[in-house]
Amino acid sequence: MLILKHARPILLMALLVFGVTPCFSTVYYSKDEAMKLAFGDDAKVEMQSLFPTPEQVTEIERLAKVKMESKLFSFYVGKKQDQIIGYAAIESHNVRTKPETLMVVLDPQGNLRQVVTLAFHEPPEYQPPERWFNQLLNHTLDELSFSKDIQGVTGATLSTRASLNSARKVMAVFQVMIKPAKN
Repeated sequence: MLILKHARPILLMALLVFGVTPCFSTVYYSKDEAMKLAFGDDAKVEMQSLFPTPEQVTEIERLAKVKMESKLFSFYVGKKQDQIIGYAAIESHNVRTKPETLMVVLDPQGNLRQVVTLAFHEPPEYQPPERWFNQLLNHTLDELSFSKDIQGVTGATLSTRASLNSARKVMAVFQVMIKPAKN
């Protein structure tokens, strides 16, 4: 027993010396659970795939102030009684070296209603708290900026920047591709 007690710190030190780092990985919600969180249990959810033209990509990137990594963008459209109740996008990106997956939910008019962390693979101290995401709500696309009303989080600078970029991109895609089609 005494040997095992002293072996743990030595084993941890050996792992770190040889370049093996502890793995941090948390998956909070599956896709189905996320859709229920976004739209409720009784909503019908349809996937809408969008293929922006080069001109639309340029406009989305200008509005979002972030590059589009793909020429395909998917929204999940929540409906109740054939009425659209909102749009959700699942965004995955690397924070430092490991991925984070967010669900960004918009109301039918394209206003930011909710941002939820679905999975976070960086160390937990780098994850922004829910109250940080709540400050993003009720802001226009132009207001979603650290130079405006959005406060950063010490120790989670890269995470908050990546999350803010995802929210801006989702709102910009809605503004360029969904809103004109609705009018």
